[in-house]
Amino acid sequence: MAQPKVLMTKEPAPQTVPPSDLPVKVYELALNTGPDSSSGLATAGFCTAKYLSFEWFQSNSNLYHKASSGCDQAENGRAEAKELADHAAATAQRTQQASTATLGQRLQGLHFWKSELQKEIEDLDAETNLLAAQKLRLERALDASELAYTIATDNLQCRERRQPPDLVNDEVERELLKEAELIRNVQELLKRTLMQAVNQMRLNRYHKEVCEMDWSDKVETYNIDDTCGRYSNQSTNIQFHPSSVKFEESASTPETWAKFSHDNISRAEGEKAASINLRALLDNVLHDVSEDLRLQCAAVNEAFAKRCQELDDAKHKLEHHLRRVLKEIGAEEASIAALKQAIKDKEAPMKVAQTRLYNRSFRPNVELCRDEAQFRLINEVEELTETIESLKKTLLESEESLRKLEDTRMDLEKEIAVKANSLFIDRQKCMAHRSHYPAALKLAGYQPPSLY
Repeated sequence: MAQPKVLMTKEPAPQTVPPSDLPVKVYELALNTGPDSSSGLATAGFCTAKYLSFEWFQSNSNLYHKASSGCDQAENGRAEAKELADHAAATAQRTQQASTATLGQRLQGLHFWKSELQKEIEDLDAETNLLAAQKLRLERALDASELAYTIATDNLQCRERRQPPDLVNDEVERELLKEAELIRNVQELLKRTLMQAVNQMRLNRYHKEVCEMDWSDKVETYNIDDTCGRYSNQSTNIQFHPSSVKFEESASTPETWAKFSHDNISRAEGEKAASINLRALLDNVLHDVSEDLRLQCAAVNEAFAKRCQELDDAKHKLEHHLRRVLKEIGAEEASIAALKQAIKDKEAPMKVAQTRLYNRSFRPNVELCRDEAQFRLINEVEELTETIESLKKTLLESEESLRKLEDTRMDLEKEIAVKANSLFIDRQKCMAHRSHYPAALKLAGYQPPSLY
């Protein structure tokens, strides 16, 4: 029988990777370990990778050469390093001195602009204080004009209480209306100029703050640069700041730096000049306002004095006529009493005559005669009747005249009362109130001197 074939698998031979630092011959000797090698298993433990003798000498020689060249190179390097260090020290010293000198020049520039800014700040502050004083004058003048306006309107309201026929649009009325209109215009002018002063003071303070901020930055920068200029290699508070060696993107140039302060000072100078001009304008306005108001006040006072004199004259004339009317009234009353008495006195004769006629009407028969006595009695009665009628007519006329005189007296007394009321209003109310009219200095905005 045929034997079945057994498939024999050949084990892979172990692979050995030659070390990169072994010589070729040693590597080949080490590979001679197979079943065909002559050494066999007995020499397997001693045939390891080893250097050859000449290689050992070569390795030592290489180390000697390497050490010698390293020493020479180090010596040359030390010489170069010393020379470089000396050069670097000299360069660093020169650079440091140049930087210190540059910082000194920078400090001079900072001191110049700082001084200019400080002077401008002081000038602006002084000018703002002067403008504030003018503003205070404006406020005082405005308050004084308010008092003057109150006096003028109070005079107009008081004179509205005059009674007809004295309630007239006279010269005083026209001057008071003119004064009130002038005061209103003056107040509008003062308010406008006061607003200009406030705006100018705001601008002065704004530019002063700009200069102060610039001056503050200059002071801080001066202190920083002064501190930097005092640093030396022996300073104890110096340290490394690698990130500081760069230019800031927002950094200015010397030209823009100087221009910034120059522009600030120029703008501040412009505002200072505008403030000076405004102060001069305010002074002129206050002077003119004070003079105009006082002139108008004098015109009103003169019109009041003239009107009061006219009222006095009219009142005196009315009183004179009233005395005459009262005298006439007394005489007329006496005349009326006399007429009434005369009429009363005629009653008895009339009674006698009429009684005679009445009694004679009872004469009997032919005795009822139209004799001379009868005619005389009839004529007497007629005469008495005519006389009484005439007296009564005269009495009526006298009474009418008396009534007219009484009406005239009442009119005169009423008119005298009206004139007295007008005089009281103009003299006691208006002119007395006008005695408190602000003085020229107060209208000009000056504080009146204290009595104490």
